[in-house]
Amino acid sequence: MNLGRILVVDNEDSSRFTMADYFSSVGYVVEEASDGEDALQKFVPGKFDCVISDLSIPKVGGLELLKKVRRQDRDVSFLIVAGYHSAVSAMKEGACDYVTKPFHMDDIQLKVSRALHIKKTEASLKKSKSLSLSLIVLMPVVVSAGVILGMFLKAI
Repeated sequence: MNLGRILVVDNEDSSRFTMADYFSSVGYVVEEASDGEDALQKFVPGKFDCVISDLSIPKVGGLELLKKVRRQDRDVSFLIVAGYHSAVSAMKEGACDYVTKPFHMDDIQLKVSRALHIKKTEASLKKSKSLSLSLIVLMPVVVSAGVILGMFLKAI
C-alpha cells in the first residue's frame, strides 16, 4: 500500500531515521536527505507528495530549501520541523504546517495525512472545475446542433 511519497530532510541521523522508518512502516514511500543540498539533488517536481524538513540543516537551510522547492513544484506539501517563531516564517513562505521538536510521530503523521488529503481534494476540485467549464462551453454547441437537426428533419 502506497499512501504517498515523502522526502525526509534532517541532518540529525536519529530524527531522520525515526521519521523514515515510521512513515515506511505505515505505507509511505520514503527517501532521505541529510542536508539541503542533498535534498535539492533528490527533489524532482511531481516525484514527492510531501517534504518534511528540519529548519536547521547544513549547506542549504530549511527555509531556503522550502523556497527552492516551491519554485519547482507549487503542489508539493512542505512540513517544517522547527521552533514556533521560526515556523511562522516558514508558513509565510509556503510551508503547509510545522512540527516542533521534540516531536511525536503521531502528530507528524496526522499533519502529513491532512496535507495530502487537502492536496488530493484540491486536485479533485480542479478536475471538477475543468469538467464543468467544458460542459458550459459545449452546451450551446449541442443545443445549436439539436435545433439545426430539428429544422433539417422538418424540412424533409
